[in-house]
Amino acid sequence: MRMNKMDLLIMSNSKTQRVILIPMVSYSRSMFGVVLLLVILLFSSSSSSSSMAATIKHFKWHVEYKHWSPDGVEGTVLAINGRFPGPTIRARAGDTINVELTNKLTTEGLVIHWHGIPQIGTPWADGTASISQCPINAGETFVYRFKVPKAGTYFYHGHYGMQRSAGLYGSLIVDVAEGETEPFRYDGEFNLLLSDWWHKSSHDQDLDLSSAPMRWIGEPQSLLINGRGQFNCSLAAHFSKARISPCSFRGGEQYAPYILHVRPNMTYRLRLASTTALSALNFAIGEHKLVVVEGDGNYLKPFSVDNMDIYSGETYSVLFTTNQNPSQNYFISITVRGREPKTPPALTLLNYDDDHRHPTRPPPVAPRWDDYDASIAFSNKILALEGSPKPPSHYHRRIVLLNTQNLIDGYTKWAINNVSLVLPTTPYLGSIKYGIPNAFDPKGPPDRFGDEEGYDITRPAPIQTAVYGSGVYVLRFNTTVDVVLQNANVLKANVSEIHPWHLHGHDFWVLGYGAGKFRDVDEAGFNLRNPPLRNTAVVYPYGWTALRFVADNPGAWAFHCHIEPHLHMGMGTVFVEGARRVRIPTPVAAEALACGLTGKWLMSHNPGHH
Repeated sequence: MRMNKMDLLIMSNSKTQRVILIPMVSYSRSMFGVVLLLVILLFSSSSSSSSMAATIKHFKWHVEYKHWSPDGVEGTVLAINGRFPGPTIRARAGDTINVELTNKLTTEGLVIHWHGIPQIGTPWADGTASISQCPINAGETFVYRFKVPKAGTYFYHGHYGMQRSAGLYGSLIVDVAEGETEPFRYDGEFNLLLSDWWHKSSHDQDLDLSSAPMRWIGEPQSLLINGRGQFNCSLAAHFSKARISPCSFRGGEQYAPYILHVRPNMTYRLRLASTTALSALNFAIGEHKLVVVEGDGNYLKPFSVDNMDIYSGETYSVLFTTNQNPSQNYFISITVRGREPKTPPALTLLNYDDDHRHPTRPPPVAPRWDDYDASIAFSNKILALEGSPKPPSHYHRRIVLLNTQNLIDGYTKWAINNVSLVLPTTPYLGSIKYGIPNAFDPKGPPDRFGDEEGYDITRPAPIQTAVYGSGVYVLRFNTTVDVVLQNANVLKANVSEIHPWHLHGHDFWVLGYGAGKFRDVDEAGFNLRNPPLRNTAVVYPYGWTALRFVADNPGAWAFHCHIEPHLHMGMGTVFVEGARRVRIPTPVAAEALACGLTGKWLMSHNPGHH
């Protein structure tokens, strides 16, 4: 920033304050008074300069179904303002986001979750149906208003039914506050939203998963990059031994690839977010190294890889340098991990100098889908940047969450500590805030399950033991909580799946991963020196993952597997902390919570309320 003779920049706590220096010349008494007043005003406002720089970003959205061809096969998508994926929100740290959302669906409710935003002081805006708010009814408008406290790569998505599978998602990018800088430099930036796609509608998928016996939805037909994939053709057909047609585009197709146009010898920041409903992915750019620098809105100790895993709910920033032969173009690919791939990779191009030559080398080859050693090795490289917040050295409560797949009354369900989550009709946030009884199960799920019985994680669960439940974990305010995710076998023998778990309202420290059944003595191996802060973490087959967070954000917060079918089948739980400390402003309280028993309570205590 250029300084002139009259200005002085004072850097304090990374905030820029501007102070006017008064030249040493004679002034009349009146002029001196004016200048003195000006100086006082400037000094008095300097402490709030960052808040003055923050702005309110207003958006007016409507959501409706649209005919669309994400992969060349026409289907229906949930579109925002006629767009799929939804529009990208861009703001600065400290800004307030104000989204006026109108539900133009004719037969179903709607909410949007702002993934990775902690919603400090605005728990009603978290966008989780039956947890933080009532669904927005058809034809109604709801206003989400919340602050984005820190820079990073985030996204938003539907959190009602299986609306994320229907394409209700978009990017949310938060830049550093005015006057602050990133701990890395780059010349340009791209943003890629990664997703999977079925030709069967989300409503049909819902019915399949809810049937007895369950009809599994199967693997996705396509993977999408920024909402674009190719089902009946391939950009790399001439490298394939299979009979597949090469893609030919006339221009303007909804499924035409989103191409990254770059210049030689530049460094680019690539923001990645996975909104997949099912698939774990591996990402690579042919012939280019990736330097990972950010994960879930937190800076990481930079490390270089040829390819990287990204699970549903995770976000990253990576840097790459265009230092390869500029007369060539290169494939960008995403490939299925953790499940036997029956879905072809999604491809697009890294295009040097706007040249349209086809790549002369085949797409990158990902690790084998079940090479979990490669996945764990990548996870173990993810460490916090020096100077990042460190976890408390001790915990007050430890909760070990065992996931099992069970049959309950003939229905296939997922259970956590033997309880398959069923959300109540009254949002937890409202019933707890207003002390409404009988809104959900008064008894919470156990902190541990199966230890006494010597539960064997390598065998299918007893099929009839799990129960439905809507109880919550009540966490004492400002205490440190350890959560250990424990993976086990599904109903089919010798099968254990990857599960990415996402916590609302918080970041957590990932303290470590382990194989087999977790024992308290495993705590000796926890990383307390530089564990990364994340909001989503993966638990590997037949393994455990240990997390730590501080329960310092009043609200009712979902914690669940981010695989859409798994959550739909009960794989989640709810943490409640400091609920009676929540200050829910009006009239938002009425809009967000006026359904079920809370609606009746509000009517009886506020006769004029409608």
